[in-house]
Amino acid sequence: MFAIVATKPLNDGTNGFRFNFLGVKGLSRKRKVVSRGFKVRKGECMIAYDMGKRTIYIETDKNTITSRVLRHFAG
Repeated sequence: MFAIVATKPLNDGTNGFRFNFLGVKGLSRKRKVVSRGFKVRKGECMIAYDMGKRTIYIETDKNTITSRVLRHFAG
């Protein structure tokens, strides 16, 4: 079955969740102490949108064929 929006909590004990929104996979994390300001960072696998203590990571298209791909978690 295809889900439009699916979420699952992170399994590393941090405050956040993984998501799959119309096939776009990523994760969101809320930090307790450190604020990263407001900026956009681009890495090999993810694009990070920092919004104060909240950071949203979105998987790039290039990463969908590497070994570090976000696995299927909602199903």
